[in-house]
Amino acid sequence: MAVAQKLACVVDHVVAHGERVYTLALRPERPLPRFRPGQFLHLALDPYDPSGFWPESRVFSIASPPADRDLVRLTYAVHGQFTTRMERDLVEGRQVWIKLPYGDFVIDSRTDVVLFAGGTGITAFTAFLDDVTAASQQSVILAYGARTHDLLIYRDLIERCAARLPSLDVCYFVEQEGGSNGVNPGRLSVDAVWPRLSRPFDMQYYLSGPPSMLRSIGEDLRARHISQEAIHIDAWE
Repeated sequence: MAVAQKLACVVDHVVAHGERVYTLALRPERPLPRFRPGQFLHLALDPYDPSGFWPESRVFSIASPPADRDLVRLTYAVHGQFTTRMERDLVEGRQVWIKLPYGDFVIDSRTDVVLFAGGTGITAFTAFLDDVTAASQQSVILAYGARTHDLLIYRDLIERCAARLPSLDVCYFVEQEGGSNGVNPGRLSVDAVWPRLSRPFDMQYYLSGPPSMLRSIGEDLRARHISQEAIHIDAWE
């Protein structure tokens, strides 16, 4: 396992997706330490003095793949004081600090998997999807939901992955708009995904998103007699 490192970074660019959702690209002072898809980092906005304490920070999934060690990407929605400050202060050229890698929400490559991603929770899976090779025999089913079509912000990346990965099956959901162009209307649900699962009791289930989604999807899986050991939850709020 890689030893966590603290790095100064410069904000390379910020993308505003609407509804106070942003993607942040940071350029570190040196190449990132090696990390595994699904791990996270701590982001601090205040200066860090190595002789003192680590400043206030918040954790974010590393959305960029492990091969991209000169640029790190994360996506966040504004909730609370810390992300409100991020929205206000993080502009191109601004310095921040990160420490990484952390976490064990790492997808098992030895078994078929189902990934449930709500909103910016998709960032727990993007590095994994980017990292899977076309030679992989692993079956991956991704259910990705957001409030609107525009907030399916990683759809282009997922479509590129699906084009090179025959074993990747994707279904999209939007809550506030009608379904169209391959998107299901309504909230992310186990019920809509279940018919796609040929061997549901031999698969591992990974959930990342807001607390209400984690609770409802987890309860539904358990009601269908999926064992607790097969359900992995990334509680990022």
